[in-house]
Amino acid sequence: MRKEIKNAIIAGIVVVAAIAGVATYFMSLDKPGATDSSVLTQPISSNATTDENQYPVAPDLVGILGYINTTPDALKSDMKNKVVMYDFWTYSCINCLRTLPYLEEWNVKYADKGLLIVGVHSPEFEFEKNIDNVKMAVQKYNITYPVVLDSDHATWDAFGNRYWPAEYMTDYLGHIRHVHFGEGDYDQTEQTIQALLSQRAQALGLDINTNMSLVNLQPHQFSDQQTPEIYFGYDFATGRSYLGNQEGFHPNLTVTYTVPSNLNRDHFYLGGDWQNLQDSMKLSSDNGEIVLSYYAKDVHIVAAGPGVDVQVLLDGKPVTSGDAGQDLQNSTVHVSDNRLYNIISSQQAGAHTLTLVAKPGFQIYTFTFG
Repeated sequence: MRKEIKNAIIAGIVVVAAIAGVATYFMSLDKPGATDSSVLTQPISSNATTDENQYPVAPDLVGILGYINTTPDALKSDMKNKVVMYDFWTYSCINCLRTLPYLEEWNVKYADKGLLIVGVHSPEFEFEKNIDNVKMAVQKYNITYPVVLDSDHATWDAFGNRYWPAEYMTDYLGHIRHVHFGEGDYDQTEQTIQALLSQRAQALGLDINTNMSLVNLQPHQFSDQQTPEIYFGYDFATGRSYLGNQEGFHPNLTVTYTVPSNLNRDHFYLGGDWQNLQDSMKLSSDNGEIVLSYYAKDVHIVAAGPGVDVQVLLDGKPVTSGDAGQDLQNSTVHVSDNRLYNIISSQQAGAHTLTLVAKPGFQIYTFTFG
């Protein structure tokens, strides 16, 4: 992707990512000493005497085009004297979706103790700018904290962000005290929440106990050999093309593709007439197929269509219940909404050949894996 690294490699890295991802932002701040990004990776003490002036002040939410679960005035009021976690996400990102249960648990545990989570929805694809689509996702994933639509990436740029998901956490005075990119390190993040809430309580003279047991959820387990995320749009695939057909990409043209006899792992192959779009491929012929040799446990697609049924085959056979993803029924996925669909969820990671047999109008943006 042009603006993110959204895979297992970044999961759990804090030190390197914090320095790289926010360096430009730090350098643009007026606050003396704010360019020292190493302070964001140091353990946070609950001591209220910490000198906050060594930390950068979070930029304002700018260019917001919509509000969900809040209003502009209510959000502005709610942010005063709160520990704020800004979560940069987008609803078709599987890595973002896997962090949502933790965010919602923290919201339930700590909202009344001074934590405010703000979901900053910064889209990757054009369809993710539609507020109705985002509202659908907020409802589907039971998000109850405020969500703002950063559809033009104005707030994303103000923070100097480059990753989905990304968390920026401030103390009650608005200084950025903690940054984390990608999945993982949930215990450390929650301990930071507790420390900042304790500092807040001491400074404001509040009788609040934040010494609580940590959220106990099962984090996603990644495979060492996992196939990387695969993009179908010619613009998104620049520099990382996994299209295996010899016909290649032809921007804005409809190309007839033929699946070859020999397949390379981690590459996709098209059969039929496919329109090459900037962010996706769209089937134009009466029938078409996509063949992929991959290694993973879970397979997701980001796709759209006019209510089309796509047949899914695993190693040339209909997908059994033991390998079926939550959006698959009778080896078929019904594609209508513009969103992420989970089509394969095996018991363990392994090497397989996946085949999608599609109908006209089927549009696919990415394969993502887990």
